[in-house]
Amino acid sequence: QVQLVESGGGLVQAGGSLGLSCAASGSILRVDTMGWYRQAPGKQRLLVATISSGGTTNYVESMKGRFTISRDNAKNTVHLEMNSLIPEDTAVYYCNARIQRAGNGYYNTYWGQGTQVTVSS
Repeated sequence: QVQLVESGGGLVQAGGSLGLSCAASGSILRVDTMGWYRQAPGKQRLLVATISSGGTTNYVESMKGRFTISRDNAKNTVHLEMNSLIPEDTAVYYCNARIQRAGNGYYNTYWGQGTQVTVSS
């Protein structure tokens, strides 16, 4: 079994900062790309940012300069530092990772349970 567990969501005022963390655990052999997605009420789940195992990052244009994604390969964790938050950033944030389980020759995509981020105006 593989699990992704997010932490760090909460309520913050506009202009504030918040950090999210996600830890992958279980019978993991390798972790490829990790990322964050978000889903606002009544809307589709959308990409926020991704980071490869080598540290190459990719951001949605509207997040560039405000959000920073990072990872710790030794701990199988990924983090999202969010600054200059606006009410439109309010959503459930989901961690995502492509993971090869021990004993498997292929990767599967796993999702965390989501963590709520609410930005008040």
